[in-house]
Amino acid sequence: MTIEIILVFIILSIVIILFALEVFPVDKIAFFIMVSLLLTNLITPEEAISGFANPATITVLALMIIAIGLETNGVISWLSNGLKNLKGIPIYLMIPLFMIIAGSISAFINTTAVVIVFIKIITDLSAKYNIPSEKLLLPVSFAGIIGGSCTLMGTSTNLIVNAIAIEKGVERFAFFEFTKYGVLFLLITTLIVSLLYKFLPNKGKLDINKDYNLDEYITKVIINDNSEVINKKIQDTFFHDNMDVEILSLKREGIINNRPGKYTVLKAKDQLLLRCNLENLVKLKEHKGFSVIKEDTEKFTLPITDDAEGLEENIQVVELLMLPNSPLIGKSINSVGNFDLQGAVPLAIKKRRNIRHPSDRVFGKKKDEIELRVGDRLLVEVSAKALSDLGKIDNITILQQYQEIEVKKLSKRLVSLAILVVVVALSAFSIFPILQSALVGVFLMIFTKCLDLGKAYSQINWQVIFLLAGMIPLGIAMSNSGADMWIADHLLALFTEQSSTIIIGILFLVTMVLSGFISNNATAIIITPIAITIATTMKLDPKPFILAIMFAANFSFFTPVGYQTNTLIYGMGLYKFRHFLIIGGSVSLVLWIVASLLLSGTFSV
Repeated sequence: MTIEIILVFIILSIVIILFALEVFPVDKIAFFIMVSLLLTNLITPEEAISGFANPATITVLALMIIAIGLETNGVISWLSNGLKNLKGIPIYLMIPLFMIIAGSISAFINTTAVVIVFIKIITDLSAKYNIPSEKLLLPVSFAGIIGGSCTLMGTSTNLIVNAIAIEKGVERFAFFEFTKYGVLFLLITTLIVSLLYKFLPNKGKLDINKDYNLDEYITKVIINDNSEVINKKIQDTFFHDNMDVEILSLKREGIINNRPGKYTVLKAKDQLLLRCNLENLVKLKEHKGFSVIKEDTEKFTLPITDDAEGLEENIQVVELLMLPNSPLIGKSINSVGNFDLQGAVPLAIKKRRNIRHPSDRVFGKKKDEIELRVGDRLLVEVSAKALSDLGKIDNITILQQYQEIEVKKLSKRLVSLAILVVVVALSAFSIFPILQSALVGVFLMIFTKCLDLGKAYSQINWQVIFLLAGMIPLGIAMSNSGADMWIADHLLALFTEQSSTIIIGILFLVTMVLSGFISNNATAIIITPIAITIATTMKLDPKPFILAIMFAANFSFFTPVGYQTNTLIYGMGLYKFRHFLIIGGSVSLVLWIVASLLLSGTFSV
């Protein structure tokens, strides 16, 4: 083993750890990869930035823009809106129907965009008809992942694997070349999830108060001049005796005490930051000795209505789901303002659980410092009139009390759908490669004014683009150093006299396990060259090996962190890790066995 190979393995190990622990966003990890490979002379400067010009990266970018056009013009909502008519059927029939429809749409439209629309629809059905959303969201996410693996344009993983195969001299995949396998996997997944749906949680109708655990509400109060707590120690007031009320901090004459003790004497005009339940919050609002404020009035001002009967009746509480590239990402309650939230007042943050912080609650001691991340939910108060402005914030989804912000023009919807059909047809009939077809689609979206390119820039998931651009040089470094050949040679020694079924099965399993903890694209970039080398060395057709990596990298079912749609629904707080492990693990096990037999030619379909 050479020093170059050792350096590649060190960098690769660090990258896998960073991905698994979510220490940094994926785009920062991508830059780490490029810089570390450059500094160790494993790649040239030109190779370091080659990922930005890679056909797979540009194709993914173009397809993202087309997906944004489809979503902007309401095509995805239009295709899935008929699901609301299924509200009367039993849940055990609703699950497979939702899965088949979601999987079918995801074969041609970005999976994350499809699942986001389904989240809106399912949440609306749950609120209006008491349909258990937790019985549908995980199945829809799984179906979206499987559906995306059915066609060449269904997911970025398929595109990147196809690009690597072409670079290695393997004939490119046709648009529908592996669809028959994907459809079979979708049907198998639908059957398994439908049979195991009772293992999913059943919390009933979504309840914001319960879901956000607002027995831990955060509010600020000012002690009035007539309060009975003035000149009393905290231990001698109801703040000390009541387990449902806790003083988090005390502000007096501009000085903040973040840990007021039980011997602290309270004074008039003191500002207290309290954690309390809703019952105590109501009592505080009605108590003459305190004035309740939610945030500094200078910073958050709800729009004043013409209704003289009072503002409270015009205020709605809604929850916002943070999506990639949201302008709120990285901000805290303390740092957002009127401009960020269109005048809405933030009340609570519910953190998406992750491996490093699995027990995060709605608020910690320093709630103003908690930063919003992808998958987090923000609870806000907003006036009814300002709700439509709130929905215009890029890359957030209004979950509770969702309403259509504006009616999309039917003509734009039809034109957008026609453009998608053109893109699929150009690629499916081999008129153009998928890259040219996608670029034609982008041009048509812009030329027909179905999409404003300036708006598209703010909605593109640039993290995925930079991830691809950063991971591709890692694949080049593995080739330059001979690390891929070193791994392949050692694997070949283990695979001697083994059947293709065993070899494909092992590669499939390793790839699937890795994709459960790190990016599916990153996994595919690492494993695909190794699989091709093994196949060509053994004088076997490399395509079944490539397909094994392609499908296995997509099949991130048994953890909530391997695929973005799983992360989003996990962040909603409806599921625990065990639900992915039980349901997703069962799906993964069956698909592993079936795929290994099918792709090796043991069975045919």
